[in-house]
Amino acid sequence: MEKNHQPEVSSSFKKRDEEEKSSGADIVLPATESPECSNEEKPVAAEVTEVEIEKPEEMKTGETEIELIEKPEEKENEGGGEEGEATLPPEIDYNLETASEDVERFLSSLSTPKEEGEVGLEIPEFLEKYLDLVEEKISKHEPVETKVKGCLLPEDDASFLKAVNQISKLYKNLSAGFKLDSNKGPLINRIGKIQQRAMSHLEDEFRSLLEDPKLGEPDGKQAGADHCPLPGNDQSAESNEESNFPGYSQEVLAYLTKIAKEMISGGYESECCEVFLMTRRNIIEETLNKLGFEKLSIDEVQKMQWEALEREIPTWIKAFKQCANVYFSGERKLAETIFSNHPSLSDSLFSNLTRGVVIQLLNFAEAVAISKRSTEKLFKFLDMYETLRDNLPAIDSLYPEECAKELRAETTTARCRIGEIAICIFCDLENSIKSDTGKTPVPGGAVHPLTRYTMNYLKYACEYKATLEQVFKEHSKIERADSTSRPRDYEGDSQNYKNDEKNHSPFAGQLMRIMDLLDANLEAKSKLYKDVSLGSIFMMNNGRYMLQKIKGSAEIHEVMGDTWCRKRSSDLRNYHKSYQRETWMKLLGCLSLEGLNVNGKVVKPVLKERFKSFNAMFDEIHKTQSSWVVSDEQLQSELRVSISAVVIPAYRSFLGRFAGVLDPGRQTEKYIKFQPEDIETYIDELFDGNPVSMAKRKT
Repeated sequence: MEKNHQPEVSSSFKKRDEEEKSSGADIVLPATESPECSNEEKPVAAEVTEVEIEKPEEMKTGETEIELIEKPEEKENEGGGEEGEATLPPEIDYNLETASEDVERFLSSLSTPKEEGEVGLEIPEFLEKYLDLVEEKISKHEPVETKVKGCLLPEDDASFLKAVNQISKLYKNLSAGFKLDSNKGPLINRIGKIQQRAMSHLEDEFRSLLEDPKLGEPDGKQAGADHCPLPGNDQSAESNEESNFPGYSQEVLAYLTKIAKEMISGGYESECCEVFLMTRRNIIEETLNKLGFEKLSIDEVQKMQWEALEREIPTWIKAFKQCANVYFSGERKLAETIFSNHPSLSDSLFSNLTRGVVIQLLNFAEAVAISKRSTEKLFKFLDMYETLRDNLPAIDSLYPEECAKELRAETTTARCRIGEIAICIFCDLENSIKSDTGKTPVPGGAVHPLTRYTMNYLKYACEYKATLEQVFKEHSKIERADSTSRPRDYEGDSQNYKNDEKNHSPFAGQLMRIMDLLDANLEAKSKLYKDVSLGSIFMMNNGRYMLQKIKGSAEIHEVMGDTWCRKRSSDLRNYHKSYQRETWMKLLGCLSLEGLNVNGKVVKPVLKERFKSFNAMFDEIHKTQSSWVVSDEQLQSELRVSISAVVIPAYRSFLGRFAGVLDPGRQTEKYIKFQPEDIETYIDELFDGNPVSMAKRKT
């Protein structure tokens, strides 16, 4: 861009007129075209001295048109006599439009190649008058605040832009053509000053319209009522939001485009671009602030408490999505529209404008990724990971290849860091399971808090199954050596799952590892119970809880597979058998027939001891196991039914066979405390978590 000529103090049109007259210059200006004139170009003043020009009859020989225009009004009666009266012709209206036609012809002659020997051009006399008219025009347009509130692009504005265009061409051509002619310096300086003043006005108007598009709307028009989308916008309901951004009407866009064209062609490209960038950058920042997203440094993000940062992440996600799908596409179309004659410039402006916003958003993501990690942060991290992954194509498509490649790399880096942190969080979960070595058993054999936390965590994590599958495939190489420890038989157990193709993914393997670690931990905790039966109840409770969580979620069930579920069900049956063996088989031993008959007769002392032992043992079982907890109603019912099926038939048979051996009355009441119906009632009170003694029930 060539620098503007810094003008000195210029002479006025009248001063130059007097100087020309005193020097005896006899310059003949071209006459204004009449309708009968041809369209051929007319030579300028310096070349038309030999051309005949029609003059009014009243025009004196040797007078120029300009002299007639500028000649002061003379007395009606020259010489003081009535008979000597001479009537002057009416004054010719030499306005900006007429002068512009003369300037256009002059500019055309400057661009016409000269033949060898042809006399060079001189500056025509009307140019000074034209400059006066242009300065007057500029004064009418100032200040911009009062002008821009009216209707856009009236004829007045169109003529102003045309004048600016001609001034720019004059300055460019005369600066080049007369740069060695010191006599033309004052005139060129004056033109430069006028151009600078006009461009300053256009710059202010350009800024005002960019800052507030409503300024360009005709008076009384409702904002948005006549909204015209940028080129390429779809008017369907789905793209309504996009078409309403950035919100400039067709009239405003047309005027902005013309201003940009004149500023760039006049050598003011850098000023135009600077105004565009600063104004639109401020508007984007305001828009993001309205969404609640504030510009935060990496240090500020790292110093935030997680509760505060957790609230910022959804706002960041919304801002990123809006920028990728609405704001940036709107900014690109705006730049392409205003700078439609300069595609490379619109690309550069858009890239410079939005690249900083993208980097700001990515800095937030990276700052979150390097903050202190914990398991509860996983799901917010995955939300951010998905946002970066899903919206990258939209951003990628907006930029030129070189800039797109750079932003793609930046976005991928931020996404990878979040993915790596997600894997590390799973490693931390493994370590937290292994380190949970509390020595206090859960009362009543209930579901352990570790089981609840882990299963709910995994269930929620599997709602991000597709994302986690991608994370573990793309970023699992960073998994730490100290976080991959697994049960000794993990490798062997994992062979059981190889027939289930769904469990071959790295994420499925991670879940299997966590489940195996949890199993091993629970097995160790079951040993803390002194009562083996209660240990079995504990394992049944936790195993059933895990199984129900997996069956109740399609996502986690898909990951774990049917093979794992069948194995877990088999483990539960084994714990059930262990419980029955440890508790009820011992009770049924009291009803054994062994030792009751000697020589075909029932030995009463032995029979009495058997009833006495059964009563005491059942009373203890009821007292103890009614305080145990089985919260799963189905498991609770299954346990009670299976106990009743084993105990009641055996007791009924024993009672029916030997009750008559005892003497009726006090002896029967002393040794036969339960009827079969009582046994069934007491069994139904087991596993409620509410210890109730039989003595209290009987009272």
